[in-house]
Amino acid sequence: MRVLILGASNKSGRYSNRAMHKLLEHGHELVLLHPRLKNIGAQPVINTLDQVQDQIDTVTVYVNPEHLQPLIPELLKLKPRRFIANPGAESSDLAQAARMAGIQYLEACTLVMLLSGKF
Repeated sequence: MRVLILGASNKSGRYSNRAMHKLLEHGHELVLLHPRLKNIGAQPVINTLDQVQDQIDTVTVYVNPEHLQPLIPELLKLKPRRFIANPGAESSDLAQAARMAGIQYLEACTLVMLLSGKF
């Protein structure tokens, strides 16, 4: 499954970084998005959504809702199966846009979902 981590981080204490490692452990293919980074460890990082080249199944969101707002139209163009808004990234705007586009929107923790087998 190809997963886009929106708000990827190279800081080991960040939940997006922990999720990156757990997703890799579970065999998922990752697309990491951060506006300035080029790599996180051995993983390449894209800086804009228009750099996404392949179909994304899941977008797991780790950015503040106010930073997310301008990205919503581009995120919808990706046509993922679902969005997972991790704690602190919950967005009523994304939830509404996803529902209107027929895309599943969850407010959940990617790490908990992986550890519980519900990802």
